[in-house]
Amino acid sequence: MSSTSPSHTYRIELTPPDITSYQAGNTGTPYVTTFDSGKPGPHVMVQALTHGNELCGAIALDFLFREGVRPVAGRLTFAFANIEAFASWDTSDPNRSRYVDEDYNRVWSDDTLKGERNSTELRRARELVKFVDAADFLLDIHSMHDPCAPIMVCGATGEGGEKSAAFARKMQVPQNLLIDTGHPAGLRMIERGPFRDPRAPQTAILIECGQHWESSSVDVAIDTALRFLQATGVVESSFVKSRLRIQPTAAQTTINVTHAVVAKSLSFRFAGTVTGLQVIAKAGDPIAYDGDEVIVAPYDNTVLVMPSMAHLKVGTTMVRLGRATLG
Repeated sequence: MSSTSPSHTYRIELTPPDITSYQAGNTGTPYVTTFDSGKPGPHVMVQALTHGNELCGAIALDFLFREGVRPVAGRLTFAFANIEAFASWDTSDPNRSRYVDEDYNRVWSDDTLKGERNSTELRRARELVKFVDAADFLLDIHSMHDPCAPIMVCGATGEGGEKSAAFARKMQVPQNLLIDTGHPAGLRMIERGPFRDPRAPQTAILIECGQHWESSSVDVAIDTALRFLQATGVVESSFVKSRLRIQPTAAQTTINVTHAVVAKSLSFRFAGTVTGLQVIAKAGDPIAYDGDEVIVAPYDNTVLVMPSMAHLKVGTTMVRLGRATLG
């Protein structure tokens, strides 16, 4: 079971939903349900619980089930992913249920999935990969350890990030779109197969809905899922519009990551108090220290993307640095 030593403790405003009624599903794979309209159209997938302590996605999927959402074209698949980690939820140690053996969102390369290595997360990914590979559009619902405005993670520069950002602009949410450089620790689900091919129509996005346990993350998760379903064309606009909770932003900002700061030692620390999407005004100003190395802002107005000490270990991405532009 994962264990972290977070630098902050945050109030838990959410209650994990009871998802046991979705265990049987209808696909032969536990906690995976597919609705088929019987009409031509895309295969659309929404996944929650990539990490077991990210509750808002599970609440959003439960909401969609309870609201009776059904596709008017194509197929719609709902999946609860890391159910074993979720089952270990403990209010007294909520970070512990992030994963059981390893990060489920770093195992999506063929070399890893088809290799000999084994873990709780790999076994689950091997169960779900057939649904991921069959999806034309994929939404992966996440939240963040530290408070931050919602961010749509669109994938890597030149590897699907731009097409996913274009899709997120059709949704008009959230305000901040992120095109990054991937994760050195392993391939994310949104980067698998044709999702990372700029020429392929298949598109995947990952929404970070805010801090893990703040109530507003649920509104973001539900609203994003509804707008995603509308943008793919599998759900009627009238169904979506009557259930929206958040007004779309007037203008979206795209943050292009240029540097991923990876911990080289356990002595890594930030130069001061940092927050998500904080802007470092001047190039050369210190951001963090890692042993004898000083990590500085590479350019004026450097944006700090999801800085956190919660999962410190050698090889972990501690913060990403980017440039922000409107549109």
